[in-house]
Amino acid sequence: MKKDKIKKHKLLLRHLTLDDYDNIAVLMEHVYGNLGGAWKKDQYTSQITRFPQGQIVIEDNGQLVAAALSMVVDYARFGDVHTYAQITSNGYLTHHDPHGDTLYGVDIFVHPKYRSLRLGRRLYDARKELCRNLNLRRFIAGGRIPGYAKYADTLTPVRYIEEVKNREIYDPVLSFQLFNGFHVRKLLTGYLPVDLDSKGYATLLEWVNLDYVDKTPSLGSSKNVIRLGVVQWQMRTLTSVEELLKHAEFFIDAVAGYHADFVLFPEYMSAPLMGLFNDKSPPDAIRALAGFTSEIRNGLLEMAMSYNINIIAGSMPEYSAHELYNVSWLLRRDGTFEAQYKIHVTIDEVSCWGVKGGDALKVFDTDCGKIAVLICYDSEFPELARLATIQGAQIIFVPFWTDTKNAYQRVRYCSHARAIENECFVAITGSVGNLPYAENMDIQYAQAAIFSPSDFSFPHDAILAEATPNTEMTLIADVNLDLLKQVRTRGAARNLANRRPDLYRLEWF
Repeated sequence: MKKDKIKKHKLLLRHLTLDDYDNIAVLMEHVYGNLGGAWKKDQYTSQITRFPQGQIVIEDNGQLVAAALSMVVDYARFGDVHTYAQITSNGYLTHHDPHGDTLYGVDIFVHPKYRSLRLGRRLYDARKELCRNLNLRRFIAGGRIPGYAKYADTLTPVRYIEEVKNREIYDPVLSFQLFNGFHVRKLLTGYLPVDLDSKGYATLLEWVNLDYVDKTPSLGSSKNVIRLGVVQWQMRTLTSVEELLKHAEFFIDAVAGYHADFVLFPEYMSAPLMGLFNDKSPPDAIRALAGFTSEIRNGLLEMAMSYNINIIAGSMPEYSAHELYNVSWLLRRDGTFEAQYKIHVTIDEVSCWGVKGGDALKVFDTDCGKIAVLICYDSEFPELARLATIQGAQIIFVPFWTDTKNAYQRVRYCSHARAIENECFVAITGSVGNLPYAENMDIQYAQAAIFSPSDFSFPHDAILAEATPNTEMTLIADVNLDLLKQVRTRGAARNLANRRPDLYRLEWF
């Protein structure tokens, strides 16, 4: 099997340290060359020393590319009328109060070359998480309005803000902050006098923490509630990789808009391009289709980072060393990726195309715990799901392609059984509609679903969600990993705990 040697991106969200100063200074000079450049080293040292939790950076293969700085304040001390210098104590953050009630955004900046990856959104999400984890009432920030200079002769700052809110005008800072859930609390005058583009004005922005309840761990703690999105994909003839990626991006954008952690696509998701090879025999057509796989994978990987979502790229054909495989890609939002090769290939895949089965079952580490991918027919072999669960998988993704309802039922009922017998969550999805002139891929039948264990903490039918059959749509549901712990230790039936290893065992040779 061909192994990928190049990993273009490796994004890491972490806290800043004192040793990062030289690199963070270079980054700030790129961004704030017209606003005074980088913090002085003694300012930066004070920021890190006083509130290390609030100073966050994103690096790509070791290079610092984006950062966000913040502090906690007792907001009643300052109120809504303050300047940037006053509340940040000229950048030294001496007003940071660990007993305060408000997270205050001191700064956020992204290297110009990385702005297409939406790293600013990721940093805001991290600070919102910090706000929740520290049990703070709100997140407040003073926002520049750098587009105002072009309208200052015709619009008051208040009117300019209204036009931006109504999307009549785009402001590179305010529009972004409004998109990220902030509302304008007040107009500030003289907030940052050196900011000539904003004419010294700024917006006082607020994001209210609706989870203001109990104390929870700080940034970086593992998530217990994971949001899954699945795409029930309509087969339609497409004429280019670019067109297919745009079609995929529509759904990725939609699912990411609901803050999903994963999005699952069907098996053979690249099949809409099969029409380009109608003149070829089925074996030659599928091998020609495999020529697009790397390009499609790389395009989806960019989207995983850009939309901050882990993508299970269904499956696609891979042709390597004169052997054809069916491979699913896990495309992580940190820029890394791994492959799961279909182990049990169907009779049709062998007879029509000559697909060869893989020889390894992987359990993947993600920022939402351990997962596994069973491609279609693999879900019908209970040994694989059990092996994956024993190795720690809590969510199993099943991308499938089926042409008839009875074929679909095999995948559905077996996947449902895998969730119950392994006390895990299983998400399945396939393609729908017709693909004329694509031999062995011409008709589709599917109904996406997300299955759970069967116990009192779960739905009575062990189905968290299911789609409308044979209709292009998305499906979104939350899975609670804490409930898996409960069912495995206190469930009415404990399938994993009650196995009889004294009589039998399962091993991978």
